[in-house]
Amino acid sequence: MLAVVEAATETDGVRPLNEHVMLHMRYGGDPRARSLLLYDGSVLAGYAHVDPTDEVEGPSGELVIHPAHRRRGHGAHLLRAVLDLAGGRLRLWAHGDHPGAGALADASGFERARSLWQMRRSLFAPLAAFDVPEGVRIRAFVPGQDEEAWLKVNSAAFAHHPEQGAWTMDDLLLREREPWFDPAGFFLAFRGDRLAGFHWTKIHGSDEHGHEPLGEVYVVGVDPSQQGTGLGKTLTLAGLAHLRSRGLAQAMLYVDEANTAAIRLYESLGFSRWDVDVMYAATPPGSAARSTTERPPEPLPES
Repeated sequence: MLAVVEAATETDGVRPLNEHVMLHMRYGGDPRARSLLLYDGSVLAGYAHVDPTDEVEGPSGELVIHPAHRRRGHGAHLLRAVLDLAGGRLRLWAHGDHPGAGALADASGFERARSLWQMRRSLFAPLAAFDVPEGVRIRAFVPGQDEEAWLKVNSAAFAHHPEQGAWTMDDLLLREREPWFDPAGFFLAFRGDRLAGFHWTKIHGSDEHGHEPLGEVYVVGVDPSQQGTGLGKTLTLAGLAHLRSRGLAQAMLYVDEANTAAIRLYESLGFSRWDVDVMYAATPPGSAARSTTERPPEPLPES
């Protein structure tokens, strides 16, 4: 399966499966999730992952066809199998807004329901100065010590975003096992002894496809009681300064296209749109407003 994913990544310039699905492939996950394999003769040509998510929004899925086996109807065949498995109700992510994915979605009766921007900025460009709010101290995350406090604030900060806000200890510990995890780039802001906010950065390493290392604003969260204090912007800038100190040329983040306030905030910090991920829905867009992608939501613009 990984060989199919890597081949598609090299051809399309974007990984076809999100972090959540990749973690499931490596470590397992929700026992209700299902994987489908499509063979062309004896060769594995396609893979699909289906998550049950919740009863309100229904299942979500992602699929990929090996580039050497495309234009043979395999994508449509695999999507029909996914739809049958999901009972005809499905939200499907297409990373990078690939035209082939759009054509397949349209031919299969899906509607474009949501867009998630990837924004980037140069880390060679100047970064705004920032001051830590009075009474706040910032330090790095300590594995084995800070998990419970982080989960509590993450849940509160993203109560409106069930996927991110519902992270469990297992979700956190899985990421701590990933080779990219670096507690030195995981910033916690305390007011007194209470965790007030955080900025978790991520570095995507260089790979065999020639991609240079890339920094990411992985997730920024502020406790609701601290919103409006400027802490979110301070943490964002502190994380960007850290990524720059690691010698990285660029930083990225993800933001919902509909969140114009957040987009304006990121543009003020030097970010601009780079790419788009699209969610297609086999149900009316109004019933598929939220996403199950594991790309963490953007920092709260009011923070």
